[in-house]
Amino acid sequence: MDVTRHLERLDADGFVVLEGLLPPDELAGYREALAPHFAREAFGRNDFEGRKTERLYTLPALAPAFAILAAHPLVLAICDALLAPSYLLTAAQAIRIHPGEKAQALHFDDSFYPFPRPRPAISLATICAVDDFTAENGATEVIPGSHRWGDVAPRGVVGAEDFSQAMRYGRGADSALALGAESEAALVDAEPQPACMRAGSVVVFLGTLWHRGGANRSQAPRLALTYQYCEPWARQQENFTLAIDPAVAAAMPERVQELCGYSIHPPFMGHVGGVHPKRRLG
Repeated sequence: MDVTRHLERLDADGFVVLEGLLPPDELAGYREALAPHFAREAFGRNDFEGRKTERLYTLPALAPAFAILAAHPLVLAICDALLAPSYLLTAAQAIRIHPGEKAQALHFDDSFYPFPRPRPAISLATICAVDDFTAENGATEVIPGSHRWGDVAPRGVVGAEDFSQAMRYGRGADSALALGAESEAALVDAEPQPACMRAGSVVVFLGTLWHRGGANRSQAPRLALTYQYCEPWARQQENFTLAIDPAVAAAMPERVQELCGYSIHPPFMGHVGGVHPKRRLG
C-alpha cells in the first residue's frame, strides 16, 4: 500500500480520492443489504440531514459486510498515520440523495470539538461512492486547503437553516464570527468543488476540511457509505456499544469491535466496572 502519497495529498489539500478501492461485486452486495432498510424511506428530519435524503445509521449492525468495510486495510493505514492508537469509529452511515435535494450547509466535521483553529484534525472521514459521483447528482463538495483555515467560515454559511449549534462550537473565543450574523472579518470567499469519482472510489478527508453534500440535479438517487474515525479520547457521534446488539457485536472481527468502543485507551479509558469492555461480549 502506497500510503505516503495519500498522506501527502491530505496534508496539501485536506482530502484525497482513492480510485477504484471497492470492486463491483462488493458494491452490489451493499445495495442488496441496504434495500430492505431503505424501503422504510428514512428521509432527513431537517435541512442538514436533507429533506430529500435518506440516511441509515449504525451500518456495522445491518450486515457483516459493513462491519468488514469499517476496517478496510488502506483506510486504517491512513488512520494509523494521523490518529492516536486505539482510535474509534465515530459514525457509519448510508446516505442516498434523491433528485431535487438542495446542497447541504457547508460545515467541517470536527466543529463540535471545542478547540480553536487552525489545529490538527480530531477526526477523519471516508465517503465511499456506491454510485458514480458527478457534479449533477450530489457529489460531495470540498473546499481544498480549508483544513488549514483559522476560525473563519465560507461566506454564506452563517445563519443557514438548520446549521446546528454543534457545528459552531469549534470557533475560538476570540473569533470575530458572531453567531447568527455575518462578519466581514470572519468570512472568506471560497467555492466548493465536487469530488467527482467513479463508483467504488472513496474520498478521504480531514475533520477540519469544509465540505458539504451537493445538490442532486439529476434524475436518479446517489448512494454513498460514510465511515468516520476519531481520536480515542473524543466522544463518538454514534454510540455503537448501545446501538449494536451485543450478540451481533460478538460476531464481528476483533478489530471492528475495538473500533466500535470495545477497547481501552491507555491507561484505562473505556473500562466497564474496572475491567476490559470486551468481557461484556463473552
